[in-house]
Amino acid sequence: MATWAYPPMPPERLNQEADRRTWLTEYNAIQAKELEWLLRNLQDSLVSLREGLHECEALLAPKEPGSTLVLSSLRSENVKGFVTRVGTKIVKGDIQLRLSSLASVRGLPTTRLCLATAPGAPELVLSQLVSVRNLVNQSLDVVDVSTWTGDPLNASFIFGQLHLLHETISEARQMLKGESDKVRGKWWEASALEDTFDPPLPPSLSFHLSIADSALVLYLRTVEPSTPSHTPTDISLTGFNLRDRIFGTRQRPHDEAGDVFTWKGEEVKVKEKVRVESQDPSLMAVMAKLTALQHEVLKWISALKVLMGNEDSESES
Repeated sequence: MATWAYPPMPPERLNQEADRRTWLTEYNAIQAKELEWLLRNLQDSLVSLREGLHECEALLAPKEPGSTLVLSSLRSENVKGFVTRVGTKIVKGDIQLRLSSLASVRGLPTTRLCLATAPGAPELVLSQLVSVRNLVNQSLDVVDVSTWTGDPLNASFIFGQLHLLHETISEARQMLKGESDKVRGKWWEASALEDTFDPPLPPSLSFHLSIADSALVLYLRTVEPSTPSHTPTDISLTGFNLRDRIFGTRQRPHDEAGDVFTWKGEEVKVKEKVRVESQDPSLMAVMAKLTALQHEVLKWISALKVLMGNEDSESES
């Protein structure tokens, strides 16, 4: 069968079209070779990624003697003490409290909190670090699958694996950043059990440990029953109560003042709230390594997008 075009094209246009097709064929062949070269080189990078993840795994491992971290308030005597972290658990702790809203024991000016060491005592586990360790292990699994399972020269397969790896590492970083209650755990649900300490915690004291920006953060809260007040000073006069009209509006003592929480099955308000933190060098190292690994994975995703013709798709965050 003869080939022809309608309407007829001038010879110059036919030659240009033939040249364009030849160029596209050669370009696609070159791009295919570049993609193959990239995928082969990526296997070497996966080795480096695996080593970096193993370093993170080692920093989170339960190795003695652990990290001893000071937990003391900077400009007051409210909190003075330390804890020792081994892996994902706090294994030692000795903290002195001087809180105006916490009734002293036996007339002493301070309340001492010592982590219980007796067999069977509840463990003080940092759930965020448990999640980080699990996510690091999942990332190692993704790298192993990318290396040993499937076709390492299958661009679509590797592209999907890199996406999964990026998401998993990003989630681990978010756990170390601890930017929300969803990550840190809600204090009224995740406070330490009373028997975690010896003697047990005072019944009105919440002890909540979390991770924020790679630092260990302790929140201490004293709570009181949430009961409506019907004293004469609460009588409203044209929108203001009597005390506010006489003395002016008082500033809230802390950001949770007046809020109601369900704690131990009862509605309570936070009377006093204290926050102290201690930078953890090991967790800072984990964050730095995860950040570098995330950037490396994102670089390979971007390179694959270009060679696969997906450069216009939605960018990674």
